[in-house]
Amino acid sequence: MDTTASVAGSAPHPEQVTQDRFTELLLNSTPLIDVRAECEYLDGHIPNSHNLPLLTDPERAEVGTCYKQRGQDAAIALGHELVGGDIKRRRVDAWVEFITANPSAVVLCFRGGLRSQTAQAWLAERGFKLPRVIGGYKALRRHLMQSTIRVAGEKKIIIVAGKTGTGKTHLINKLAGSVDLEGLANHRGSAFGKRVSAQPSQIVFENRLALELLRQEQREGATLFLEDESRAIGSLSLPLELHRAMSLAPIIRVEEPLEFRVETILNDYIVSNLTDFVRLDADKGKDLFAESLLGSLDKIRKRLGGERHSSLRQSMSAAISNNNDLDQHRAWIRGLLVDYYDPMYEYQMTKKQQRVVFKGDSRAFLNWAAEFADLQEQ
Repeated sequence: MDTTASVAGSAPHPEQVTQDRFTELLLNSTPLIDVRAECEYLDGHIPNSHNLPLLTDPERAEVGTCYKQRGQDAAIALGHELVGGDIKRRRVDAWVEFITANPSAVVLCFRGGLRSQTAQAWLAERGFKLPRVIGGYKALRRHLMQSTIRVAGEKKIIIVAGKTGTGKTHLINKLAGSVDLEGLANHRGSAFGKRVSAQPSQIVFENRLALELLRQEQREGATLFLEDESRAIGSLSLPLELHRAMSLAPIIRVEEPLEFRVETILNDYIVSNLTDFVRLDADKGKDLFAESLLGSLDKIRKRLGGERHSSLRQSMSAAISNNNDLDQHRAWIRGLLVDYYDPMYEYQMTKKQQRVVFKGDSRAFLNWAAEFADLQEQ
């Protein structure tokens, strides 16, 4: 048993955030001071947390080595030696600055132990009484992962499917009872789905997703709309329990004409991405965009076949060379949809046909979704 937790039946210690308050802390977007080293934070962190380390990466490594070789007392002494004087003052100053801007802040370390307690003590010396998370990051992450499993099992999941370019992500984001999986993964989910900024780490993605599912759990209504996805979204993977539930859920099939889909792809993958690359680097943005687009096509060369890949690459290169001519981009997009993505989609749907409960265009789907959600709440 965690001896730092409050005794059953008594009020929680005012300087501790116990597990019964984790959902409240997460849903309120409580600012978190994560005092773990930067490498730990980058590997995985809680949404709305900010990394203000007690120990830098090299200091943590040195203290860890000392702990293994000489024990805890020696490691603690070395930690105080490394972080003393002006170094200690500057680190506490950073915490104080953050707390001043975020008075409801809470501190956490990996297990809610020595590092967060040390931060509490040093802040108390400066007149700040800051609560810490009992069990730390590890306990909060466990709480989030349990939420994912629970929501996946309890919510009525509806899968929004459709050919490439039907605007499924845009539709998802118009529904209150939905989670944008691709948005959380920072990837559009296909060979061309890479965005200008990098994807989060797997753990950060899981934490963000879990928090969105936790928010959906608190929302009235039993229905949860999710876009049709394979388990992989770029380099990331959906949690197994959620993907299993998705693979058994009813499917809505959104249907739009080819030219509608060509325009959607043009705006999302050409106009939007080009704008993002140029915004990132005004001088090299167009070249970076071209490299990314051609590289995406090259990823599916084997599946396209050499002749078709070569033809599409020539058309794509011509559009890029001609100052990203939109009509020329439309031409290769149309060919890629008709000859590659549409047949692949139809083949995949043959294995899911028995799960389809509605077909219609975007407007019809949104009307159906509203009526379905109303019926579920009655």
